[in-house]
Amino acid sequence: MNTAKYVLKRVLFMLLTFFIIISICFILIRLLPNETATMFGKDMQLVLQSRYRQGLTDINGNPIPLMQQYVNFVRNTLIGGNWGTSEKLYFGQDCFQIFLSKLPATVLVNLYSSLMAVPLGLMLGIYAALKKNKWQDHLISTGVMVMVSVPSYVYAFLVQYLLCFKLKLFPVVMEAGTNYFSWAMFKSMLPAVLSLSFSSIAGYARYTRAELTEVLTSEYLLLARTKGLTRAQTTVRHALRNAMVPIFPSIISEVIYVLSGSIIIENIFVVPGVGSLYINSITALDYNFFLLLSAFYTLIGLTAGIVVDISYGIIDPRIRMGSKK
Repeated sequence: MNTAKYVLKRVLFMLLTFFIIISICFILIRLLPNETATMFGKDMQLVLQSRYRQGLTDINGNPIPLMQQYVNFVRNTLIGGNWGTSEKLYFGQDCFQIFLSKLPATVLVNLYSSLMAVPLGLMLGIYAALKKNKWQDHLISTGVMVMVSVPSYVYAFLVQYLLCFKLKLFPVVMEAGTNYFSWAMFKSMLPAVLSLSFSSIAGYARYTRAELTEVLTSEYLLLARTKGLTRAQTTVRHALRNAMVPIFPSIISEVIYVLSGSIIIENIFVVPGVGSLYINSITALDYNFFLLLSAFYTLIGLTAGIVVDISYGIIDPRIRMGSKK
């Protein structure tokens, strides 16, 4: 019961936080100068109709008071789900439909990156912990420090130059189209996937090594060894299980970090995803797209916090969410 109340409380706070952030974004955007409908020439009527349906102007195209715009935004967009149409990037097309068409590319690039980074990072971290203070540990730790210190977009330029331009193993940019599960499309995704994976692998390896090293030197593992268990048995049965309590939530948060960081990577490799759409909407001052994508990334970040907290109780039943004792 305490867990259910805790989750419900966190969800309500998440929705409140989301509402406040998006409200601030809306107000700040509407305070910026907006292009008049007459600047769109022959498409002026389409713009006027779109803004009227969103509750931003009256039927004659005149802006209504800001607070009334805000009330209409809450009713039509946050509740009704109408994010309006694009006025710059995809003129006259529904923003939400364009967003849905771009989402698979972003999800797949980040999914492939996580599928590559998680096992490699965990294996390197476990191996370094088992070889603590030996040359293997020093080699992995040095590589991890270098990989963590370098931003992902630097890896992107290196991958483009070495693997795409010099060795010609992959195309420089992602292949166009929506055939996401073809070999050609997968091959064109790999440069972006590799660029996102390096920092994640280093992060997983560093965190896993730190947690597992601490667990391996704990007293209860020494007691297990004195009772006759081999080092492999104590590592697999006890050390890894207890070390995963803080490691698993870090994997979730790292996946969210990769999703946010892919905004730049998508733009470099011309991935037709949400990240590049976000940057283009800012450049083009397409406010409807900017609000929709800001809401998307905000909701992802807030949801991740709840999932991370709940995962502690799932991994270790001894942890009780919302308990006062």
